[in-house]
Amino acid sequence: MKIAVVGTGYVGLVTGTCFAETGNHVTCIDIDEKKVEKLNNKQITIYEPGLEALFERNIRQGRLEFTTSLKEGIKGAQIIFLALPTPPGEDGSADLQYVLRVAEDLGPMLEEFTVIVDKSTVPVGTAEKVTAKVSEGANVDFEVVSNPEFLREGVAVDDFMKPDRVVIGAEEPRSIKLMEKLYAPFVRQGNPIIFMDVRSAELTKYAANSFLATKITFMNEIANLCELMGADVDKVRKGIGTDSRIGNRFLFAGIGYGGSCFPKDVQALAKSSSEVNYDFRILNSVMDVNQHQKQKMIAPLKKYFDGDLSGKTIAVWGLAFKPYTDDIREAPALENIRILLDSGAKVKAYDPEAMDNVKEVFGDSIYFASDQYDALQGTDALMIMTEWPIFRTPEFEKIVGTLKNKVIFDGRNLYDLDQMEELGFEYYSVGRRIVK
Repeated sequence: MKIAVVGTGYVGLVTGTCFAETGNHVTCIDIDEKKVEKLNNKQITIYEPGLEALFERNIRQGRLEFTTSLKEGIKGAQIIFLALPTPPGEDGSADLQYVLRVAEDLGPMLEEFTVIVDKSTVPVGTAEKVTAKVSEGANVDFEVVSNPEFLREGVAVDDFMKPDRVVIGAEEPRSIKLMEKLYAPFVRQGNPIIFMDVRSAELTKYAANSFLATKITFMNEIANLCELMGADVDKVRKGIGTDSRIGNRFLFAGIGYGGSCFPKDVQALAKSSSEVNYDFRILNSVMDVNQHQKQKMIAPLKKYFDGDLSGKTIAVWGLAFKPYTDDIREAPALENIRILLDSGAKVKAYDPEAMDNVKEVFGDSIYFASDQYDALQGTDALMIMTEWPIFRTPEFEKIVGTLKNKVIFDGRNLYDLDQMEELGFEYYSVGRRIVK
C-alpha cells in the first residue's frame, strides 16, 4: 500500500518506518528542511533502540522516503497518518493548531477516496474538527479515523511490530477494510484489532495513559506511607503485584512519572472533563501528587547538609525521563537540577543518551561528565534520577574513592539496602528504611 505520514517526530518516524518494514511504500512529510535532509541522508533524528536498522534498510530498499512537500508526499496515498505535535496549552488543553492547519491544506489535494488517520493523541471530538477542515476544500470522499498509538519509549519498535491490540475508530466500510489490511501483518499471533466509534477511540488513549499514571502515583503514595509506618514498599509491591486483578507492572515506587505522554495526557483529560462540567477529582490528585513526588529527594538532601546546599557539588546520574531514550520532556531530573542550582549548588551530570538535549536547556551552567564516574569527581553527594542499567551494578569502590561523602540519594530504588549497609553508605531511597 502507499502510505503517507505527516510529521517525523517520535511517533511519525516510528510509525512510518515500521509500516515500511511490512512492505508498504511510505512517504514521511515534515516542514523542517534540515530534518528532512538528514533523514534522506540516512541520519536518524531520534534515539530509539532497534529503530535505526529498520530505518536504514527501508531507505536502502526504496520503501521509505522523506519530503517537505505535502502535495508530493500524499500523492497516491490510500492512507494519510497525521502524527503532528499536540502540545499542552497554558490551560492544559491539547493544542490542535498543527493538526487543523494540515487538515485544511489536505482538502483540495485529495484525488480519490482517502483514509485520514489521527495518530496524534487528540481530545474527543478532534476527528470531527479535522473532517470539517478537510471538507472545506475536498472534492472527493474521505473519512477521518482515530488510531491512537500506544508506544513506550525505549521499546517502541517492539510495541509497534507486536502490539497488544490495535484500536481504530472508524465507520466507513472502505476505511475499515483498508485499516484491517494495513495492520494484518502486525497481529498474526491473534492480538485483536478493536474497531469502535471514533469518539471512543479518541478517549481510549487518554483513559489508558491516565490509568497507568494513576497506578504509578498510587504506588508512590504507598511508598510515602511506608516511610512513616516503617514498612518496605518493595515488599508491598510484591504482595499486591501477584494479585492477577492488579498485575505487577507500573508498581515501582520512585520520583514520579515524566515524558511526552503521561503528563500531557492526564492534564488534557482533566481539562476535557472540565469542559463538560465534570470534575475528574482523581486526576487532579494524580497531577498534584506527581509534582510533589518529583522533588522527593530534595528534602533529605538538604537535611543531610543542614539545610544549606550553597557551595556543594552534587552528582546526578540520569537525565532522561526513563532509560533507553534521550527524551527529557517532564523529566524529574530537570526539576531537581533547577532546585539545586537555585539553592546555590553546583551540578555534575551524566546520562548515556540525553546530555545533548539537556545542554540545550542548561547550557554551561552544569558540568556534563564523560561517564558516570567522571560525574563523581569532587562531588559531595550522588543523586540517581533515571534507572539506566549501567547505574544498577556500578563499581562501588570507585564511588567510595571519589565521593567526598559516602551518601546516595536514590530516586529509583536501584540498590539493595543490606548491600548499602555492608558497604557503609548512608543511603536514601523511596518507601524504604534509611540506611545510616
